[in-house]
Amino acid sequence: MAGGLRLNAWAAAGALLAAGALLAWWLPSPWIDWQPGLALTQPWRLWSAAFVHWSPGHLGGNLIATALVVAFGVSAAVPPRAVLAWALAWPLTHLGLLLQPTLLHYGGLSGVLHAGVAVVLVHLLRDARGRARTIGVLVAAGVLLKLLLEAPWGPPLRQLPGWDIAIAPLAHATGAVAGALAMLLLPRQSRQ
Repeated sequence: MAGGLRLNAWAAAGALLAAGALLAWWLPSPWIDWQPGLALTQPWRLWSAAFVHWSPGHLGGNLIATALVVAFGVSAAVPPRAVLAWALAWPLTHLGLLLQPTLLHYGGLSGVLHAGVAVVLVHLLRDARGRARTIGVLVAAGVLLKLLLEAPWGPPLRQLPGWDIAIAPLAHATGAVAGALAMLLLPRQSRQ
């Protein structure tokens, strides 16, 4: 603890995502976006695709969402293993996009952010008690409904009112699944 500030690993992970997106804004997206045809020869795209944003609105929306996911994790007091689960889910989110080979390009933080929400939800549903668990149940129901309404099994891209880009619902679903699985597979900390 220095000067009253305490480093929070969850917040640091969110700051890394936001900083990467801001820095990548200046790069040509074909260098780092998700392209299924390059998945085997350029595996860094499993990470770098999260940093690509197609418009200022897309970037701004995902930066705000990053702050919300960070706040959700910090308020839920996620354990250190949650940060590891989020990091493991990051490339798995994009690897899952191979399920839809007609999605020729993908970029954005939204899949990885859905992974982060799922990590927090697993923590709340499995480890929390009382009001915190109730909040977890309600948010999990809302996220599940959102994912089902997006119909990730449908066309690879959807245009939503108010957005200047098309969204890729499969990225949201693969992120949520990757985050939940990563958190579930990591060993629980022993209670003292």
